[in-house]
Amino acid sequence: MSILDMVNATSRGVSEKTKNMQELANLKRKIIYERERIIEIFAEIGEKFYEKDPSDTDYSDLRVLCEDIDTRKRRIKKMLFSANNMRGYKICPQCKAEVSGKFKFCGTCGAKIPDPEDDDFMEAKEMVKGMED
Repeated sequence: MSILDMVNATSRGVSEKTKNMQELANLKRKIIYERERIIEIFAEIGEKFYEKDPSDTDYSDLRVLCEDIDTRKRRIKKMLFSANNMRGYKICPQCKAEVSGKFKFCGTCGAKIPDPEDDDFMEAKEMVKGMED
């Protein structure tokens, strides 16, 4: 392997890491936006409920807002999962241990590590770690 080949290989590695860092930063921005929007929706629900006529039993407008919150929480969960995968690990939903991205079960507690392609992925407990700040 010549010096030129080594330099090319190194520059490709640096380029990949830079791209990965940019993708993580974009995910983090998206997560922050979704969390801020959830807070705004909660405030909107409170305001609508407060202003609602006590005799009115139709809460469909509030249910729509609640469904929006659920959708945003699912997006956040998938983005956090993707961010952890980019870092090369997954978070166990049971014990919160870091698990290598290639494993399907936790080496600490034995729990199944959910996959975003599974039907029950959204029912799994939160796998939040590292993106809180």
